Amino acid sequence: MNHKKEQKFAGNMSRRVFYLSLQACINALAIGLVAKALVLLISLITNLSFYGKFSFEEAGPAGNQLGMLVIAVPVIGSLLVGVMARFGSKAIRGHGIPEAMENIIDNESKIPPVITLLKPISAAISIGTGGPFGAEGPIIATGGAIGSFTGQVIHISSSERKVLLAAGACAGMAAIFGSPLAAILLAIELLLFEFSPRSVIPVAIGCITGAGMHILLFDSNPVFAMPDIPAVTDMALVTYVLMGAIVGVVAAYVSKSVYFVEDLFEKLPIHWMWWPALGAIAVGVIGYFAPHTMGVGYDNIKILLTGAAPMALLVSLCVLKYSSWVISLGSGTSGGTLAPLFTIGGAFGALLGVAVIRVFPGSGINIATAALIGMAAMFAGASRALLTAIVFSLETTGQTHGLLPLIGACTAAYFVSFFLMKGSIMTEKIRRRGVATPEEYTPDMMQLINVAAVAIKPVVTLQENFTLAQAYQLLQSHAAYNYRFLPVTDTDGHFKGYINRQQLSAAGTALLRERLEPSAPYVYPADDINLVTELFNSYPPDILAVMDPEKKLNGIVTADAVLRTYGERRMATSKYHSAFYGNTRLLRLMARGKRLLARS
Repeated sequence: MNHKKEQKFAGNMSRRVFYLSLQACINALAIGLVAKALVLLISLITNLSFYGKFSFEEAGPAGNQLGMLVIAVPVIGSLLVGVMARFGSKAIRGHGIPEAMENIIDNESKIPPVITLLKPISAAISIGTGGPFGAEGPIIATGGAIGSFTGQVIHISSSERKVLLAAGACAGMAAIFGSPLAAILLAIELLLFEFSPRSVIPVAIGCITGAGMHILLFDSNPVFAMPDIPAVTDMALVTYVLMGAIVGVVAAYVSKSVYFVEDLFEKLPIHWMWWPALGAIAVGVIGYFAPHTMGVGYDNIKILLTGAAPMALLVSLCVLKYSSWVISLGSGTSGGTLAPLFTIGGAFGALLGVAVIRVFPGSGINIATAALIGMAAMFAGASRALLTAIVFSLETTGQTHGLLPLIGACTAAYFVSFFLMKGSIMTEKIRRRGVATPEEYTPDMMQLINVAAVAIKPVVTLQENFTLAQAYQLLQSHAAYNYRFLPVTDTDGHFKGYINRQQLSAAGTALLRERLEPSAPYVYPADDINLVTELFNSYPPDILAVMDPEKKLNGIVTADAVLRTYGERRMATSKYHSAFYGNTRLLRLMARGKRLLARS
């Protein structure tokens, strides 16, 4: 007899979570060191490339005196990145988060170990030579690679390896920005595709450890400190929400433009290894006229959040930074999306704020808050990571009065971009490769259905003292029975096992008890369907006996019944009901409006 409970009992599950949490903590300590090393390496390459000095002091390209030679610097860096991608690993190209998502969904969370080394080095070269990216994308990818590598070394399942990958990636984000809660939410919204103690606890511990490394290796102050935001008025809140909706429109088209540029590069008649160098020409030319568009650009975000940035800088960061970033990223170089989206969104939000104050001086808004909600709404609209965008902005600025404007603006941006984009800037890349990403979090339907809901009465029940011939004759009278196995009981109805119908013959004199299958899995009415599918996958019988507390046969479960019940439950949850008492005209108008928005 076989009645397997869930693969992991509660105690065993607790031990697994403990070990995963411990490994995530150890990984986060290493990732924090890698984050610091990456920042130092970016500073070193920046100093060497733009100032000709060997120094780890933090510096940006904006103060260089190279003149026209500045155009060559990002080109040289991108050539090196192209060579590393061509002869090292093509996986170093791209944003970081989409690649992590693809490995989770389509590759059992396995990332080649070489990425752990090549991704931060290639990113440091790209950013240090003027690439308009932030350090967070590469460190997220590197942290994910470290988590995946340790998950491949130790003996764990693919689902547990996914947890370590997500914990490593988000520990990297926490180590760079000191934002553990936003990093946890990033994992939930973009990487884990689930919410359970088994996944959230290790991720949370990894992110907390990463934030601790940020305090130890960087600073304990908010990364983007800004002047105090005043308490928001009703009129200001409405204005911020409307501004967020406008930013959402821009975010959708910013995301689409990245892949439009990628498509243009795909049409070039040269090897992809040379594409980053071509994109770097645009970076260099724009950088010559607007040096602030080059490099990491965290200082630009800080300036935007003061609310005192000059108009020329706002236009430069909104238009020229966008142009430089979208061309460079579309060329396939190694870089991230978070910092550029924050910069572009912050500049656009500040410009909107200036326009609103001039047209409606009584709106009650201020430029610093407008820049903050522009920054967050751009990320929320482009990435569909709504909660991450809100909490990240709070953690990195420390401005609790910004909560209401952020919730309103980010939700509005998310709402608008939902109708304008099929996916997001994070998912579109892998969606084009045929990798489907979950669009919603729903409870496991299989856990919500128990055996009692799918059990049926057995059409044919045989007794163990029947001969093969007797069983054969009984089966002949039930010609509609089309399963390969039949349940067998004793004379009192106690389940004894299964007989393969191929064993039956018209002239057989052997007793059924002598020909029973060696394995006899069974279930109870309270068991869930996950156990049923596990038993169907592990044992030969195509039916399962349902036992009552006295071990008597109470019914059987078939795969057909499971699929039919599952389909009925899914249909019931997705069935539309009119909230307008049968007034379908309004529903049709709403659907038509949605189609018009999608076409725009």
